Amino acid sequence: MDLGIAGKWALVCGASKGLGLGCAQALVREGVNVLIVARGAEVLKAAATKLIADYAGGSGATVQFLAADITTIDGRAAVFAQRKDFDIVVTNAGGPPPGDFRDWDRDAWIKAVDANMLTPIELIKATVDGMAARGFGRIVNITSSSVKAPIDILGLSNGARSGLTGFVAGLARTSKLAGSGVTINNLLPGAFETDRLRVTMQGAANKSGQPVDAIMDARRKTIPARRFGTPEEFGAICAFLCSTHAAYITGQNVLADGGAYPGTY
Repeated sequence: MDLGIAGKWALVCGASKGLGLGCAQALVREGVNVLIVARGAEVLKAAATKLIADYAGGSGATVQFLAADITTIDGRAAVFAQRKDFDIVVTNAGGPPPGDFRDWDRDAWIKAVDANMLTPIELIKATVDGMAARGFGRIVNITSSSVKAPIDILGLSNGARSGLTGFVAGLARTSKLAGSGVTINNLLPGAFETDRLRVTMQGAANKSGQPVDAIMDARRKTIPARRFGTPEEFGAICAFLCSTHAAYITGQNVLADGGAYPGTY
């Protein structure tokens, strides 16, 4: 299927590895020009090199990279100094650490909200009006399955990402955006093979006293698919949401979890 987005420009955050890189791979494969951003310069450069070698040659896409902390004012300024306008924005930032809410002070909460709620909102604010003026725009926020089914040790993430979810639900449905070819959706990953998953599982292991491999095996057994997802699978969903075929999908929370969420709605 031709996704109809070749030649568009995308900003993909947290794209040096994991789910962000999976999204960048899928977009570059479709001929989308990307600016990938992450904090670690060395890992990010390696990711860009691989994108160019494995995908850009066949699709004709341009790959740029910028080492910056997207959760800071200076980091965002650096991004928009390199390129002002984007047709596609994939927001993504490392989730806050697991733990017990009794141990989190105000600074921990502010840091979580700043990274996982306010940063996506700032990126949306910086790009969405330009998208509307040009008649096309796709924003995909990588959040978490915990928005649908909260995870007890991820209280910081549960709270911050739920705030973003509520904000997007209202903004995406405004006629100025939805009526101008701009969609905003949230993509909710369940358990995917990423460093973030292992950190979360390690937190659960520390809490229970069990080995982390035992915790991970037990988690797999709770998933009807009986496995963890791959970043490539996640990226394919992201690319579809960014496509011309998904123009009638906006304000939605798209859950990718191998069937783990037990609810009907």
